[in-house]
Amino acid sequence: MPAKQPPFYPAQKRILVALGERLRLARLRRKLTIEITCQRAGISRMTLFRAEAGSPAIALGTLLRILSVLGLEGDLELVARDDKAGRILQDQALPLRRRRGARARTKTSERKEHAL
Repeated sequence: MPAKQPPFYPAQKRILVALGERLRLARLRRKLTIEITCQRAGISRMTLFRAEAGSPAIALGTLLRILSVLGLEGDLELVARDDKAGRILQDQALPLRRRRGARARTKTSERKEHAL
């Protein structure tokens, strides 16, 4: 891993900040304190603060533990589930199926009749 991570684009940073805000709101809706959430997730207060602030340094495993405490771990299964662009690219790369021409069918038919 490089010593210095490449910078995030502004749109990526906005996504992370929005995710952190959603985590915080989900915790508050469930009336979970910071202490209880950290204890159940097995993380420090600073890690939870960073996650709720949208820090890109939060590990995916840590995010999964926080989501589990909130009962939202199933939401992670939705990430990249329907890869529409990938499926289109895959379909374009599939080889076209060739049909056997009439000539090839005739030869096959003749072979079958000759074998009888």
